[in-house]
Amino acid sequence: MTPSMAPDPRIQISPSLKGVAAKPDCPLTSINTAGANTDEATYADYRGNFHKGLEHNTTTGLVDPTGFKLMRVILNSTSPADYELIPLDETRKMTNPQAGKGTDLQGPTPSALSMLSAPAVESAECATEAVELYWMSLLRDVPFNDFASNADVAAAAAEMESLRAAHSAYTGPLEGGAVTPNTLFRGCSPGDTTGPLISQFLLRDIPYGSLLISQKQETALPMQDFLTSWNEFISIQNGFEVTDPQPLDPKRRYIRNMRDMAHYVHIDALYEAYLNACLILLGAKAPLNPGNPYQDSHTQIGFGTFGGPHILSLVTEVATRALKAVWFQKWNVHRRLRPEAFGGLVDRTKNNKASLLSATNPVMSSQALARVKDKTGSYLMPMAFVEGSPTHPAYGAGHATVAGACVTILKAFFDERAVITNPVVASSDGESLIPYSAPAGEAHLTVGGELNKVAANIAIGRNMGGVHWRSDYTESLKLGEQVAIHILLQQRNDYFEDYHFQFTNFNGNPVRIDKFGIS
Repeated sequence: MTPSMAPDPRIQISPSLKGVAAKPDCPLTSINTAGANTDEATYADYRGNFHKGLEHNTTTGLVDPTGFKLMRVILNSTSPADYELIPLDETRKMTNPQAGKGTDLQGPTPSALSMLSAPAVESAECATEAVELYWMSLLRDVPFNDFASNADVAAAAAEMESLRAAHSAYTGPLEGGAVTPNTLFRGCSPGDTTGPLISQFLLRDIPYGSLLISQKQETALPMQDFLTSWNEFISIQNGFEVTDPQPLDPKRRYIRNMRDMAHYVHIDALYEAYLNACLILLGAKAPLNPGNPYQDSHTQIGFGTFGGPHILSLVTEVATRALKAVWFQKWNVHRRLRPEAFGGLVDRTKNNKASLLSATNPVMSSQALARVKDKTGSYLMPMAFVEGSPTHPAYGAGHATVAGACVTILKAFFDERAVITNPVVASSDGESLIPYSAPAGEAHLTVGGELNKVAANIAIGRNMGGVHWRSDYTESLKLGEQVAIHILLQQRNDYFEDYHFQFTNFNGNPVRIDKFGIS
């Protein structure tokens, strides 16, 4: 990426700086403390924990406790050979349970980081998150452009607001103190609720050397959901390897609804969206971070340090550090169950096959659950992917942790206050991009806001597929941010230049990193 490259005419970054978008009105991200929750100790049947791929009772859906205990012993082993003894029931393999025990020369030791405990399986927070996921499954095919006028979206927002008011356990963004169609299914960082739901960095053409890459995506066919019958569900829980391909739309489209977003994060390279965002920003000659040593130089430009090659390599490099950090949390600390397994608890309880959730659990009387039962004939959580969730625990989320790390790097290198002009949105059929008309008084779209938004889109896109929870997004984003800041701190004395990084973190607070440390 050379300094002489002409700006991409499809995206213009205004040099006038209007300030970062206001932080959304969000509740606290969690009511929990650090470390694992008590589910594993509370329930001898391990109903609140991850156990996909092990043997399950075909009537209750509960894991064989002996198999779970053996897996837990193996996860604490110091011998890699012991991992070959994980008692799989079918042929689908566990995903990388040794990764969290790895380290790097740069980046934090995974075991040195911590996350808040995941919401317990019978908590109001978990129930609220589950209701949100049931609504997501029902609304996957509604175009984002229709959210303001769609009656089902209004019903979803109303129920989420009712749960928020009753249980104070909703951690998504609010508008005027309430959940609205405009805040539904969005992230909770500065800029997340400004403008279109989908970030400009997931819509704009990507300049890649001499290529210009359209972001028209491969998409999944509408109205195709999975794991909605008990036999299919229990087979998948036991680790049956699905060979049937995902039913795909033959036409490529811009991301226009939750099914499109879910399919993007089903098959993406984990740093893909952030590498693309970096290429878009470089191609548009976006303003660099004010602390960049070459920002105002009359004689020099950055290249191997503080220039295009430096930024492009670092934004991808942090991804593996983030994955190791979150994989330690997944396998060695939290072992949280996936939403599909929670749906099994709901289904067995509602059908009087086993008493696995309390009758007063807010999920049981939710409108979302009743609608799913009417649509699919069961109370199971409808999945967007044929195989359901991956074979690793839910908390933290790999996509969200990588998002937090990569976006933090981008905010450290580019001026997040720069305004993005000429915003676009996908048409309702996804076949074209159309100009976005902002409501009167809405804040400008900024680089920082749209970077926060792309992180939320990718992380919550996994929720839209049914495989993650909202708290997986909120807490993992901050874990990834820790990883990136740690790396930037470690590298602070590696450069000759007089520089500093300054940016706003995901909670909306200022961060400065320089040769003296962090402030």
